[in-house]
Amino acid sequence: MHPLKAHRLKFPASILNLRGAVLTAGAIALLAAPCVSRAADLASATDALLNGNSNAAVAQLKQVLSTDPSNGQAHLLLCRAYYAQSLATPAASECTAALRTLTNDSTAQDWAGRAYGMQANSAGPIAGLRLAFKVRNAFEAAVRLNPLNGDAVNDLSEYYIDAPSIVGGGFEKAALLADRSAAELPQNAHRTRAMSAEKQKDYTTAEREFRAATAVANKPNAWADLGAFYSRRSQSDQAVEALRRAIALDPTHDATLVDAATTLTELNREPRLAERALRDYLASRSKSDAAPAFRVHVTLAKLLRIQGNTADAKIELGRSLDLATDYAPARKELAALEHQTTIAAR
Repeated sequence: MHPLKAHRLKFPASILNLRGAVLTAGAIALLAAPCVSRAADLASATDALLNGNSNAAVAQLKQVLSTDPSNGQAHLLLCRAYYAQSLATPAASECTAALRTLTNDSTAQDWAGRAYGMQANSAGPIAGLRLAFKVRNAFEAAVRLNPLNGDAVNDLSEYYIDAPSIVGGGFEKAALLADRSAAELPQNAHRTRAMSAEKQKDYTTAEREFRAATAVANKPNAWADLGAFYSRRSQSDQAVEALRRAIALDPTHDATLVDAATTLTELNREPRLAERALRDYLASRSKSDAAPAFRVHVTLAKLLRIQGNTADAKIELGRSLDLATDYAPARKELAALEHQTTIAAR
């Protein structure tokens, strides 16, 4: 997570030089209070967002924007909150607003690209074409502004690999990006080459590059990527082995646990390990909007329902809705669970 940038308070000269008066410490504190309050509100909203409390984050950010409508960081955080709930249009709107003051912020550009991409997924062909260019431009800006932004490098590489050439995609562009990032971000570079090879059905090269990514620093997310690759190739035993490594190597219990648990569940393998990974993530201090807690509660509920534990599944769905009242997948899963329970009781 990229920390919020501190805002330095600047007073108008007309106030500072009013009749040559010297501001007392009390007067300065009084003038600074609104800025200090907004910074505290943003910090609180950020904490709520990272912990998956979408209700609190959205409410606090709307309060900040009601008194400071041009606050780019508040708009960016609200974009992320809406994105976490898969609300494409409001997410894109808020990221657009954020860019009015954060044009040169790599993180803001990256999130804007993601929001536009989500919006494009449900757009018609003409609107989708226009949005695709916005996605590419935002991701390219994010990498240009900060070539060490690994998230942006990953996002741009995936765009180049998946998008058709008419909207700026291309394997050659992905290869050039991998070459440029190899020195400073070797794991990302290997990931890019692996995904590009897989897309071109060169599975031998893809496996080699995914394995090379794990060898860079033995990071859990690289092992999760390798496990997901084996899962897509229907190589279940190799996938489970890699995913076990990912979980074992993640002592902070960050979002990698959720990725690994999700892949295990899709494979219908190691349900107890997947459940423990999800619970460890939810109990950790490393939660983030990379895996929003309210969504993880739904993932855990589905896993519990598959195991026949409908009582605990219902509890998890209630926890999800406590954090994000309007999260549609949680409501849909709860309705399905209640219907299943009603039928079973007859």
